[in-house]
Amino acid sequence: MERRNLALLCAGVVCFWLFALAFGSAQGRGLRMTAAQPETAVPAAEETAAPATAAWPELALNCRAACLIDQDSGTVLYEKNADEKMPIASITKVMTLLLTFEAVHDGRLTLDTPVPVSEHAYHMGGSQIWLEPGERFALDEMIKAICVSSANDAAVAVAELVGGSEQGFVQQMNARAAELGMTNTTFYNACGLDTEGHLSTARDVAIMSREILTACPEVLHYTGIWTDTLRGGATQLVNTNKLLRRYNGITGLKTGTTSGAGVCISASATRDGLNLIAVVLGAPSSADRFDAATALLDYGFSAYRAAPLPAMDDRPLFIKVKGSAEETVPLDYAALPQTVLLPREGAAELTAELELPETLEAPVQQGQAVGAVRIRAGETLLGEYDICAAADAEKMDFGAAFGLLWGALTGQDA
Repeated sequence: MERRNLALLCAGVVCFWLFALAFGSAQGRGLRMTAAQPETAVPAAEETAAPATAAWPELALNCRAACLIDQDSGTVLYEKNADEKMPIASITKVMTLLLTFEAVHDGRLTLDTPVPVSEHAYHMGGSQIWLEPGERFALDEMIKAICVSSANDAAVAVAELVGGSEQGFVQQMNARAAELGMTNTTFYNACGLDTEGHLSTARDVAIMSREILTACPEVLHYTGIWTDTLRGGATQLVNTNKLLRRYNGITGLKTGTTSGAGVCISASATRDGLNLIAVVLGAPSSADRFDAATALLDYGFSAYRAAPLPAMDDRPLFIKVKGSAEETVPLDYAALPQTVLLPREGAAELTAELELPETLEAPVQQGQAVGAVRIRAGETLLGEYDICAAADAEKMDFGAAFGLLWGALTGQDA
């Protein structure tokens, strides 16, 4: 009797195993679902690359170079000499801040980490908070001094903390610029003082600004400060970005002025969900800088808007899995943007097309792209976004199949 039961058990395991393999050997034809609504749309560009046939409006900008982009998509909305290399003055500090916030995100630093002041940092010229060798400030205070007063001494002190030395930090700056695709940028210092070869472009500044605003939005806590103090009120900080008091929706980001660079700004602003970045380089005066940034932002907000995606109320939340102990895995739509960039004039049908297989074949890993959502305006593809698995589904092997069968037969967990 025991041999017979054992034989039946073995036969059942083999059958179960063969069934599981056969059941998981193919995927279905898949699901295609389209949601639509009448809208107006503009083709999305790759990062900050301008459309090949862009026709820019006539804007009176008294500056050497300029670039206006949509922060969320990276679409270029306007450019003027955007790839001409030139000094960028203290806008350099955007990269200094980016690397500093990334060090905080990585756990290498905290906002309470004390920042020592070296002789090298003490001797920085230009805008400063008059640091003394041996002084220590919390990183939070140093970031505030960089963002509000554009303090060169604070920027170099922070660079030395993050990179071990300013020279080591500059190597990190250039490596990060290369990662971001800032192909026309070379840094030689952490603060932006005029140095031969220390050059960038309006387009590269837009890329860098977009990265810090997207990856480190906490920077806006500092760039939005109008006035503050250090040393218990003894040192006054006043923001160099006068648009904070003049422009509706302004949030930052960084100004810069040197004799070599002229007067510059990377200005960020948001209205009704539309986030714009306006870069102005080489203006002859502070008034020209702010006027040019205002003209760029006014154009962007008047010509474009952020529109919500078409509703996809019937989109599946789970997908079946074959060849696994897991019958389904949840789906993650986090890659979808909240809005898309649309011009305020013109008409096209905005659609969201969802494409998924009927089933997946194990193994499936969390984060694995398993489908896509395509956003179109008429026949124009605006963007394609991954649908990902939100959990793992391991492939069922013989041991797992035997465990499941044994658990079913004995009433025990596998």
